[in-house]
Amino acid sequence: MSRLPSRAHTSLPWRIHAIAPDFRLEDVWALPTPGGADDFPHLVGLFTEAGGHAEGGSAEGGFITSPVARALFAIRWKLGALLGWDAPDAGLGARVPTLRDRLPEDLRSDVPPSRHPRFTAVYQTGDEWAAEIANRTMHGVLHVSWVPDGAGGHRGQLAVLVKPNGPLGHLYMAAIKPFRYLGVYDNMLGTIGARWQERTASAPRT
Repeated sequence: MSRLPSRAHTSLPWRIHAIAPDFRLEDVWALPTPGGADDFPHLVGLFTEAGGHAEGGSAEGGFITSPVARALFAIRWKLGALLGWDAPDAGLGARVPTLRDRLPEDLRSDVPPSRHPRFTAVYQTGDEWAAEIANRTMHGVLHVSWVPDGAGGHRGQLAVLVKPNGPLGHLYMAAIKPFRYLGVYDNMLGTIGARWQERTASAPRT
């Protein structure tokens, strides 16, 4: 896996810093998505179309393919249903306002629709795309960016920001941390890399 230090995200002038200053940075990952300077829209498309790859629109959005990781997600959604973590009154516009309410005027344009079953797009620029999720345990942000790779090209970068909801949220984030590193992120990044290769291989050449 290609986990990066926090400064790989915090040292760059992303708009998300001013939009979500009260969120903590949980993880930063280098994505296996090499490309050129103008390829960021293709990466955004990979994420906004992710739900279309999922079996029956599954909650993990199509990037989780291993049986073990899928089982972990199934347990999580079952617990959420039993405990009311994912009820409508626990989500965006109910328990917490959407981050779109915080956007400056120049970011308030429409963002591409997403087929991801859990995340709602917040904004998009030429090198940033952010989406959010909220439930009873936390309010989270998925931040995807396009950064120079140091070798004349570019690659994607994924940052996860969270705002835990009180003691329950802090306990929840601590409890799931080992599972994220042992079974989820490696599978997710591998799937993203494979889908990126498929996308770039089928793209028309100019």
